[in-house]
Amino acid sequence: MSFKRIAFVASESPQARRALQALQKRHGKTDPADADVIVALGGDGHMLQTMHRFVSTGAPIYGMNRGSVGFLMNDYGEKDLPARLQAAELTTIHPLRMVALTQVGDRQTAIAFNEVSLLRQRHQAAKIMISVDGQVRLEELACDGILVSTPVGSTAYNLSAHGPILPIGSPLLALTPISAFRPRRWRGAVLPQRAKVLLTILEPDKRPVAAVADHLEVRHVASVEIAEDKKKSVKILFDPGHSLAERVLNEQFRY
Repeated sequence: MSFKRIAFVASESPQARRALQALQKRHGKTDPADADVIVALGGDGHMLQTMHRFVSTGAPIYGMNRGSVGFLMNDYGEKDLPARLQAAELTTIHPLRMVALTQVGDRQTAIAFNEVSLLRQRHQAAKIMISVDGQVRLEELACDGILVSTPVGSTAYNLSAHGPILPIGSPLLALTPISAFRPRRWRGAVLPQRAKVLLTILEPDKRPVAAVADHLEVRHVASVEIAEDKKKSVKILFDPGHSLAERVLNEQFRY
């Protein structure tokens, strides 16, 4: 790949804005619409926003950490950027597609590269019926919520909710309850990537639920359909030896 035209996008943090000025001074300014590659400066949240913003362009995204955790980012450095881009390893990611039907009949769609999560809006536990590929698998789950995660998102909210870590490239999704009350010992499920999940809210007036696709929230949902969006993808670049697959594998040996 040729990466002559580099576009830089930065979060609003002071260190990200300073990095933006330094890199544009060194490499020039390019509009993202005309770029061969997009370099995102910030943390994982900014990287996710960049992935959403430019998913339709086809340009690969190379993140450099000017945030905190930086799981999706490479180390920051101002020197030798063209050489780093040329040597970088490519990972292609397909998002989930969420179709949320609200209690008043509105239909909202969104994509999620990490996860789609359902969360109770009030003090009472949510009650959710779970169907997979048209078959009811759990009549009623009483919980704080539930999420469907991609392999990329399996080390984020999914892991915090005690869900499984999924290797990058594996044809799997994680279905993970959040603070399950009944059935108390249900720990979730690992599903084929092609699975279509339908989450139906029981007693929605008494126990309202919000659905969140990465950072987009829909409140008072009646049902939510979740499946992989095979028509959309984003390409992410990582320095050699620090690929996303390697990072996810390392997470399984952290303590």
